[in-house]
Amino acid sequence: MKTIGFLSFGHWTPSPQSQTRSAADALLQSIDLAVAAEELGADGAYFRVHHFARQLASPFPLLAAVGAKTSRIEIGTAVIDMRYENPLYMAEDAGAADLIAGGRLQLGISRGSPEQVIDGWRHFGCQPAEGETESDMARRHAEVLLDVLRGEGFAAPNPRPMFPNPPGLLRVEPHSDGLRERIWWGASSNATAVWAAKLGMNLQSSTLKDDETGLPFHVQQADQIRAYREAWRAAGHAREPRVSVSRSIFALVDDRDRAYFGGGNQHEDKIGFIDDKTRAIFGRSYAAEPDVLIEQLAKDEAIAEADTLLLTVPNQLGVDYNAHVIEAILKHVAPALGWR
Repeated sequence: MKTIGFLSFGHWTPSPQSQTRSAADALLQSIDLAVAAEELGADGAYFRVHHFARQLASPFPLLAAVGAKTSRIEIGTAVIDMRYENPLYMAEDAGAADLIAGGRLQLGISRGSPEQVIDGWRHFGCQPAEGETESDMARRHAEVLLDVLRGEGFAAPNPRPMFPNPPGLLRVEPHSDGLRERIWWGASSNATAVWAAKLGMNLQSSTLKDDETGLPFHVQQADQIRAYREAWRAAGHAREPRVSVSRSIFALVDDRDRAYFGGGNQHEDKIGFIDDKTRAIFGRSYAAEPDVLIEQLAKDEAIAEADTLLLTVPNQLGVDYNAHVIEAILKHVAPALGWR
């Protein structure tokens, strides 16, 4: 059995070819798709966060709204760029959204990917400390967030407060028990996956990673997951970790599917550079009739290693079509692979 959810970047454009033409469309349709996915029996609704772009950005209003409109489905991010975050303010927002959702939040965080503007985090008031890189700053923000989410008091109370305080040092409120164990790190390298394991975070691995061995993408990703699990065991954590991978998977079951994704030009890994120094490997997409998909996906080593699969969806094609994409995988593919 696998947990199966969707991952939306929430793209929007005023183009007449898009069914998501404004930020309002992207947000409201994200809520509608989460509701539809829950009704179809999917397990998760996840959203990507990008700043300075026509995509989903500030996640917590959306997560809270989805939490209020659904009752069972996991609600998460993949991922929040921690270079931009005030970790204490984030802890407040996350605690509130998790309480609204009844403890269903699954927050994916990371160092982030290349953004739309130069050093965009500076515009958000974030600055690396002396001797830090922006990646160091992101990991520092993450560690502060993890500490705050433990729910332990750390702030000295005012002796003359406006409202009565509980005894002792104060913590960030609202606090949601258990959220600390539902934080995931989006790792592009094996080293950061190992670092996440040591800190007790779950692992998210996307459709790209650092090209560290030259092997096929799914093999490198499986190796990353195994290194993460080994580091988790060595750290002695009491619980079992969770691991997710993302994939673009389309079952061609009707003429719309064949028109959109039947071209057959996305079936190989690609190599590129996400910045001046980092050579990355981008995983292939899957688009085929269900019987072919089943055969192909059975050979994907990383999917086999993960407990959670996030299906990246083409959100600009509208809620109805994306619900169809999710349903086709749940109905025609997942049972044959033992995922359902």
